[in-house]
Amino acid sequence: MRFTHHLRERNWPVVVGYLLFVALMTAGYYYNITFVQLGLIDLGTRLVGLSETAVSGWMAAMALLTVVVAVAAGVTLDRRKWSTDLRTKLHILFGVLLLQFALTVVAPHVRSVAGFGAWIGLASVGLGVGFPVSFSLAVDLVPVPDRGPVAAAITGLTYFAANAIPLTWSIEVFSAVMVTAMVPGLIAVALLVSDRIGGLAALLDTLETRHRDVGAGRFCRPTPVGTRSLSFWWPVALMFGVFFVDSLGFLRIVDTPGLLLTSWQSPELSTRLLIAVAHVVGAVMAGVLYVNFDLRALFLWVLALFALTHVLYTTDLRMAALFPSVAGDGPSVLDPMFYAVAVSFYTTLNFAIWPDLSTPETIGTHAAVGIGVAGWLATFLSTAVALSLQAAEYTLLSHLNIVNALALLLFFGLAVAIYGRGMLEARRSGVVE
Repeated sequence: MRFTHHLRERNWPVVVGYLLFVALMTAGYYYNITFVQLGLIDLGTRLVGLSETAVSGWMAAMALLTVVVAVAAGVTLDRRKWSTDLRTKLHILFGVLLLQFALTVVAPHVRSVAGFGAWIGLASVGLGVGFPVSFSLAVDLVPVPDRGPVAAAITGLTYFAANAIPLTWSIEVFSAVMVTAMVPGLIAVALLVSDRIGGLAALLDTLETRHRDVGAGRFCRPTPVGTRSLSFWWPVALMFGVFFVDSLGFLRIVDTPGLLLTSWQSPELSTRLLIAVAHVVGAVMAGVLYVNFDLRALFLWVLALFALTHVLYTTDLRMAALFPSVAGDGPSVLDPMFYAVAVSFYTTLNFAIWPDLSTPETIGTHAAVGIGVAGWLATFLSTAVALSLQAAEYTLLSHLNIVNALALLLFFGLAVAIYGRGMLEARRSGVVE
């Protein structure tokens, strides 16, 4: 890793750059998977009084608005050349953090549908601008060889905290935790962007030119990946499928008390710690494999893990139905542990590939499309599908069978595509006739 080299050489500005990126991305992702994805459901249903279907509709609108804002912000960053200006990006990010801090403070006090809608609109703007700006910092702060390990560190830290620290899934609790955590972060970023402290100004002077050396991503060498090229859109399509499969399965699992209480919200600390450790193991595995394999192989790993995970869940459910006397008191803890590995694997990949598919001049647009379309849009589209299946009274087993079928379809489809491409290249080169 280049990080250890810089540490041994006491190149402190570069070391601080690594730590700054990990801290910002870890805090941002923890905010999204707890406060936004879980807290808003509680806010809408319990405090505002909306039905789950209505809340899902509002969150779908939030996803669509976030995608629109993200793409607009990403394109603006690139066209105005702000993607290559570290100070400008940090100033924009500070504005986003201020907006999110204010929204976090007022969220527990929202009681009306109008207020909930206004909150959703403002949050969409903050998230939409925040995605491309935060991901674009990678081209300034993280060299290509370390992007896999750094993505693994962000994933492992976030999921370990989210699983090991027991929190009640309520908007009041999430708000209190996030406000407490955001205050020192806001102060640190405010000092950094003020340019009034000599040491911090010198730090930015050192870091703001690094994109010329470390900015071009792994998959943009020697030829940059264009926004309209197939080399960019097939990872977007596959990541869309991965997010869709994950959300479609997870939403039904967390809606089943027997499964949830033996995994992510288990009253037993030992169970939560096992899952937290599994997340870290999955992230480390993904970080190592990312450095050594190409994107096609990495996506095969992700889809195979999700297929295996849902085979385990559905097998346990079938065994419980056929042999209730030997099924035990609940599902095996191995199921959520494998799920945790799969989630950490694709999350690590998601943090690393968008900077590596970009140059400093294209990172804004690529990150906006990648995170907005493949992440948010896929997640909330799968939410709508999950609600439809639930309304149609699909059983848990039938629901997870559909999820597993999608994972297997994507896995075997990608495997066939890779094999077909290999055969076509061999034929063109004259190796086979």
